[in-house]
Amino acid sequence: MNSFTRIAVAGAAVVAVFAGTASTAQAIENKTISNSHGKMTFIDDGDMFQVCDTKADGYGMTGQVIEMGLAERVKLTVTDGGDAGCDKGGYDIGVTWSVKMALVWDGGGDWVYSHHFKE
Repeated sequence: MNSFTRIAVAGAAVVAVFAGTASTAQAIENKTISNSHGKMTFIDDGDMFQVCDTKADGYGMTGQVIEMGLAERVKLTVTDGGDAGCDKGGYDIGVTWSVKMALVWDGGGDWVYSHHFKE
């Protein structure tokens, strides 16, 4: 085998490896963060974010989706409280920037954050 053929075979092997590892966006698992007053869940099917107030204490819950681009930006805010059930909002998280979820009890306290994720 001459050197040109060896280079061509090696190049084809490299292309095959990268082609095998480059794939379309894969489904990620649903994710939930919580505190003692409620929870926020990312539902991958439809890119929905659900906030649930689990205490009847007169205060609600606020959840946010924060995009981790060049600067952190709140892309969605969902609140729940004062009614039965949970509230939802949709935001297509895509593959470009990571996002994180943030959740706080409206009666005070610290924010709870998820790890960064993207599709």
